[in-house]
Amino acid sequence: MLACSLALTGCNHAPEFNILGSYFPAWLLCIACGTLLSGLSFAALKRAGLDREIVASIVVYPCLALFFACTLWLLLFR
Repeated sequence: MLACSLALTGCNHAPEFNILGSYFPAWLLCIACGTLLSGLSFAALKRAGLDREIVASIVVYPCLALFFACTLWLLLFR
């Protein structure tokens, strides 16, 4: 019985938010915030005139969004 209870310790409740009666997973919130932060960083780079220096922007901005999303996940939910 003890071995079974130790094997099930990782089965916790998934992190989720109740927004207007619907439960949204936490990773969805992290992806949305990561995309928003990536858009804000694009606007900041464009305003500073540094957006022309980024050669492969089609790769850089999705990677930046992924970086922000994973960082938010680690900071808020781990």
